[in-house]
Amino acid sequence: MFAYNQVRVFAPATIANVGCGFDVMGLALNEPGDEIVATRSVDPGIRITEITGDDGLLPTDPQKNTAGIGILQLWEELGLEGGLDIEIHKKMPMGSGLGSSAASAVGGVAVLNALLASPLSNDKLLPYALEGERVACGTPHADNAAACLYGGFVLVRSSDPVDVVPIQSPGDLCAAVLHPHIEILTEDTRRILRKNIPLSLAVRQWANVGGLVAGLLKSDYDLISRSLPDVVIEPIRGVLIPGFDAIKHNALESGALGCSISGSGPSIFALCKGAEKAESSGKAMQETLNRLELESDLYISPVNQNGPQVLERS
Repeated sequence: MFAYNQVRVFAPATIANVGCGFDVMGLALNEPGDEIVATRSVDPGIRITEITGDDGLLPTDPQKNTAGIGILQLWEELGLEGGLDIEIHKKMPMGSGLGSSAASAVGGVAVLNALLASPLSNDKLLPYALEGERVACGTPHADNAAACLYGGFVLVRSSDPVDVVPIQSPGDLCAAVLHPHIEILTEDTRRILRKNIPLSLAVRQWANVGGLVAGLLKSDYDLISRSLPDVVIEPIRGVLIPGFDAIKHNALESGALGCSISGSGPSIFALCKGAEKAESSGKAMQETLNRLELESDLYISPVNQNGPQVLERS
């Protein structure tokens, strides 16, 4: 069943929610991301032999590791023999709102899939990647994982059962992503959310989701811009990010189509038409943090239409 002995795979970071699409929309980036290496072994079992870039925080037990659990379950489901040695190289910030756990989870199933002579479809792989998300946060949210696995934009129409709809998007759509060097725990950002919202806000929010999907499919940048605003989640979470209102204002003044929080934060993204606008919007966003004397990373990326990529195999 194997075609190769060793494979190295890159799995990309993602933006979840994408403004109005709380828990139901996501998109993949070209950078940053994680790299996973899998090497076949005659010794039976799945072993995580090395993890870098995690400051010693991640477990090497495959049952407790976001990359390891998907590999382990897929290995058992396929009835594969022998063993596998896994290296996980974290090349993106953890707890950033950029889908770090999803990148590892998807990278794990993608690297095993790349070893096979008859690779499985993304639809077959997604449930195993979601097990990694379950290990990471207790709930198998599909917005980051599906975007990472499929590439491009995705709409998660349902989580139970999982129903993911890839969405075409304009080829020159780019993102500027600002990652402030602060920590915001996902559980804290969910804890502060309201349990009930006014019907008027709900109507505006789902109208924006519909408008965003239509704008992407039609390459209608004005409609994309009008539809990105998040009137439910962002007003609550934005207060946790220093300078958020000014960052968003400066991104929009620099020509961004829209600006919002990536996932649960603290990263902030701006969608733009073209790389030049993304560069100028990104610099304007970062300058705001510089004035607050906060360090940050800035990533400029088109929408990654490919998902995980095989870097090496032998």
